[in-house]
Amino acid sequence: MGQVKENISAQKLRGGYYTPQAIADFLCQWSIDKSTKRILEPSCGDGNFIESAILRFKELGIEGEDLKGRIKGIELLEEESLKAKARAANLGLNSNSIVNNDFFHYISSNGVDKYDVVIGNPPFIRYQSFPEEHRKLAIEMMQNLGLNPNKLTNIWVPFLVVSASLLKDNGRLAMVIPAELFQVKYAAETRVFLSKFFERITIITFKKLVFANIQQEVVLLLCEKKVHHGKGVRVIECENLEELKSINFKAINGSDVKPIYHTTEKWTKYFLNEDEINLLRRLKKDKRVTTCGDIMEVDVGLVTGRNEFFMMKEEQVKEWKLKKYTIPVASKSNQLKGITFSEKDFSDNSQAQDAIHLFIPPNEDFEKLPKVCQKYIEYGEQQGFNTGYKTRIRKRWYITPSLWVPDAFALRQVGDYPKLILNETGASSTDTIHRVRFKEGINRNMAAVSFLNSLSFAFSEITGRSYGGGVMTFEPTEIEEIQIPVLADLDIDFDQVDALIRKRKIEEVLDMVDEALLIEDHGFSRSEVKVLRGIWKKLSQRRINRKKRNKN
Repeated sequence: MGQVKENISAQKLRGGYYTPQAIADFLCQWSIDKSTKRILEPSCGDGNFIESAILRFKELGIEGEDLKGRIKGIELLEEESLKAKARAANLGLNSNSIVNNDFFHYISSNGVDKYDVVIGNPPFIRYQSFPEEHRKLAIEMMQNLGLNPNKLTNIWVPFLVVSASLLKDNGRLAMVIPAELFQVKYAAETRVFLSKFFERITIITFKKLVFANIQQEVVLLLCEKKVHHGKGVRVIECENLEELKSINFKAINGSDVKPIYHTTEKWTKYFLNEDEINLLRRLKKDKRVTTCGDIMEVDVGLVTGRNEFFMMKEEQVKEWKLKKYTIPVASKSNQLKGITFSEKDFSDNSQAQDAIHLFIPPNEDFEKLPKVCQKYIEYGEQQGFNTGYKTRIRKRWYITPSLWVPDAFALRQVGDYPKLILNETGASSTDTIHRVRFKEGINRNMAAVSFLNSLSFAFSEITGRSYGGGVMTFEPTEIEEIQIPVLADLDIDFDQVDALIRKRKIEEVLDMVDEALLIEDHGFSRSEVKVLRGIWKKLSQRRINRKKRNKN
């Protein structure tokens, strides 16, 4: 029973996004064989997996009395558990196989039974949105397993970890999990846990989204505690659900398995082959390579609290006579077209009626403010803008904190590729765009140009986080973590690079910078650069394909 929304209404707690039957059938086909004695489904919803498991047993000749005691389904919501019981009964499974209870309370209250197989699609809910009594116990059980989850943890994590701990020595786990597992920081401990707990992990991904009506990307996680050969991790990428049927595990049993490292590293790298992975690992230790954090500091943009009040269009500024009390702001990534943000760029955006003027009155009590500012603030209060979460906790609700002008901007959300944009104006940025301060002595032009290389692009795809819509998101610390070649004084025409970026001719720019920086100055081989370019293309294209929805 997967879910992606956070409100705790019954509908949203239940999920509303049921596992496609093709996935439930596939996971049961893979995990259940004639030796399977006991199965657990920790969040069975209305019984999709239960039905698939029963049909799989029947396919193996196990039914009637032989089914008794083999399947245990647990479901928190009574309405859903009744549906699951009815489906099970129709297929000959005794009704007491389905339990209406919270998974964590059930496990803690009924002793630690061990299972041959755990299957399912756990809830995808933020920690804070799960009922307190349930989440408290879930976190406690994770801690007992040696993990230290924080409040950013999504509840699917304890479902996965605790379920794994209930497996027998040769047990198998087959679950639908958000692709967040690959990349989010709150899942870092989970990645380490899985890498140590299981001898082989198979991850099945899809080139197109497979859940109807949501942008959430999911993967199928197939974990084996004991294998005779082929220990490690592998990724199998399918075009769509239909392609699941063509996977022949007997044929690929121990093949294409990469060594798994017991680290918090993101698992995005496992989409690469072993040579590509090894190259990236080697380059992280190469003295010719540093991190963006060594040349700059990255911080979030301005958080106004109510953009509809603080962010003004040119015509609004004129109407309220507030030109003197605004500063320019970049508010959308598409406003930053080159690797410079010039006065002309700002003027063009302003003429396009973008809301890029930030209202910033003197930091004084209301009575001391100019009349035009008082008038606009009174308008804001009439609209209730002063009662928002961010605005109401401020000493003066109409003052946006942390106002400073950056040396450059960095994109928080990236479509095709990341870039640094030098700030040639007095503009700041909203929190859709990160602000950059270069460290002392850094040649800003060379920093912006040098960032546009195949090595940094390859590492950026692993460092950032992508979701169902194909966009890659970076927190400030993640940008600082991106690997970049040590800066050099390159004989490259900055204005030419800026012009090419504005024309979206990134391949030409990469050819130019790779040749000058990576090959000529730093001595990387052409074959290494070719591999790095290929890594970027492979991972970015895979990410961008998330925009496409599977219609099957």
